[in-house]
Amino acid sequence: MSMSLDGFVSDANDRKDWIFNTGDEESSSWSVGKIKEAGMIIMGRKSFEQMAPYWPTATGPFAEPMNTIPKGVFTQNGFKGLGALQTTDEAKTTSADTWTNAKIFSGDLASEIRDLKAEPGKPIVAIGGAGFIQNLIATGFIDEFHLAIHPVALGSGLPIFNGQTMPLYLKLADVKVFPKGTVVHTYHT
Repeated sequence: MSMSLDGFVSDANDRKDWIFNTGDEESSSWSVGKIKEAGMIIMGRKSFEQMAPYWPTATGPFAEPMNTIPKGVFTQNGFKGLGALQTTDEAKTTSADTWTNAKIFSGDLASEIRDLKAEPGKPIVAIGGAGFIQNLIATGFIDEFHLAIHPVALGSGLPIFNGQTMPLYLKLADVKVFPKGTVVHTYHT
C-alpha cells in the first residue's frame, strides 16, 4: 500500500497522482516484482470497476502481471461482473480474461479470506482503496504488510489504520529505500 508521510493512501478527493510524482524506476520495479509473486490479486468492487477497463489495453511493466494473475472481487452490494471489456485487438482480449472471469466474493469477508488462505498456491495480494483495505485489516488475516511511504505530506485524506479497536502490533521484516525517497517497510503480523 502506498502511503503519504502523514499516513494517507489517497488525498481528500481520493486522488493518488502523488504516488507517480514520488516514485521511481527502482520502486516501480520492486512493486511489479511483488505483484508477480501473487497467485491471486484481490480488491474491492469499486477498485475493480475502476481498474478493469484500463488494464487490458495498458502497456508498461505493471500490465503483464495485472492482466495475467487471476482476480478476486469482494462486494457487499452485489456485482454481476463486467461482461466483455473493450479491447483493441485479439491479443488484448486474452488480457481481459482475468478481469471478465474474476471470482466474486459476496459473503462474510473474514470467512471468505479464511477459505481463500486455506487453498494451496501462491500468496494472495490485496490492492485497492482504503475502505477495502480497512475491512481486510479488521479481519486479522493479513500476514504481511508492504507499506510504501512516499516523501509527501497530504494534510488530509483517507487512512487505512483508523478505526482500529485494538492495537495492531507488527514485526519489521525488511526496509527498502528508493532513489526518490520512497521507503518500503515490510511488516509481518
